[in-house]
Amino acid sequence: MNAGDSDAEFSSLSRDSEEDFQAKAHARVLYELGVEQLAGGQVQAALQTFDESIGSFPTAEGYTYRGWAWSYAGDLKKAIGDCMRAIRIDKCFGNPYNDIGVYLMQMGRLDEAIAWLQKAKKAERYEPKHFPYLNLGQIYLLKGEQARALDEFVRALELDPGNKIAEKAIAEMDMTDF
Repeated sequence: MNAGDSDAEFSSLSRDSEEDFQAKAHARVLYELGVEQLAGGQVQAALQTFDESIGSFPTAEGYTYRGWAWSYAGDLKKAIGDCMRAIRIDKCFGNPYNDIGVYLMQMGRLDEAIAWLQKAKKAERYEPKHFPYLNLGQIYLLKGEQARALDEFVRALELDPGNKIAEKAIAEMDMTDF
């Protein structure tokens, strides 16, 4: 390889990086629009927008949010599949771990959900951090494990002081079992 080849290769890499940057920015605009559509109850429109986002540039966020839309559409298997794709793209992104845990909870597969929610708690990049603690607290309540539920709700409050869900869950717990 000579110096000219190296310059051409560098120039190509710079163009690719700029193109990737633009595609990723466009994908973000689209998945943010999809989230707004989903919040407005437009599930089918959101699914289409998430498809466009992923087509523009596949991101962990795009797949996670499309999974969320699939859950609204009642297809938890597709929701889990998209979350698995998100994890393959970015193992540090915690949202799909939490979401898989929630979908498994909805399917009644509580023990499987626990493992995914534990992974969400350890994720480097995850907001809102208190969600997996709330979800684990609910699972432990369902399983009759009050002390473990309390631990999860207290940790949720440490991460999100004044969280009404955690406060209500603790207030409704039967503390005579401790």
